[in-house]
Amino acid sequence: MSQRDQDIYASTPLRSLLAEETVALVPELQRCSGTHALLVSAAPDDVPPGLPLLGLWTRLRLNADRYGGDVCGRSDEALPFLDDAFDLVLLRHALEVSATPQALLEEASRVLAPGGMLALTGLHPFSAWLPWMMWRTRGHAPALRSPLLLERWARRLDLNIERVERVGRLWPSSSVGLDAAHSLGGGYLLIARKRRRMATPIRLKPKPVSAPVNVGLAPGARRNAAH
Repeated sequence: MSQRDQDIYASTPLRSLLAEETVALVPELQRCSGTHALLVSAAPDDVPPGLPLLGLWTRLRLNADRYGGDVCGRSDEALPFLDDAFDLVLLRHALEVSATPQALLEEASRVLAPGGMLALTGLHPFSAWLPWMMWRTRGHAPALRSPLLLERWARRLDLNIERVERVGRLWPSSSVGLDAAHSLGGGYLLIARKRRRMATPIRLKPKPVSAPVNVGLAPGARRNAAH
C-alpha cells in the first residue's frame, strides 16, 4: 500500500472512528490486569487509551512492510518481544495494512501472556464506508476482513472470543457519536483472551516408611505392666 493510501488513517473520518472505537473499548480494557501493553496501529501518532492499571505501553506504527515507533523493524519478521511479554495486545486496523495478517495475529498471540486480553479493531467490509474507502484510495482500499474470519483465526490460536460487535457511525463523518456501538457501524471490535496453560499433575511416588521403634522400652517389655 502506498504512502498516499496510508494517509486515510490520518483523515478526519477515520480519526473520528478511532475515537468511537476507544469509547467502546475502554470498559473492556479496564478489566485487564498487569502492567505491560502493546499497541500496533495503522494510524500515525495513535495514542493508547488511558488505563490506570496498564501504565507501560509499547507503541508500534505498521506501515506496509515496516514497523516504526518504539521499535523499528520489518513487518515480515517476528515481533522482537519475548513470549508472554504483554498483558494486553491492541491491534488497531493493523491487520488491514499487514501483508501477512495471519502471521501478525499469530505473533500477537505469542507475545500475549496466558489470561491476557487481545483487542482488535478494523473497518467492516460490509458497511457504507467501503465506497468512501475506494474513492479515497483510488480503488486501492486496504484488505478488509470479516470479523467472522478473524474469529476463526483467533480460535486456532488458543484464544477465547469474549465479544464481537460493530461500532461507529454508519458512514464517514467528522463528528464522534456519543453511542459508539451501532449494529451497522463502519468499524468493529473483537475482544479475546488467551487460554491459561493447564497445570500438569505430578504423580507422587510413595515413600517407604520404616517400622516404628519403641523408644525407651527394654526389649520384651510391655507398655502397661497391668495387662
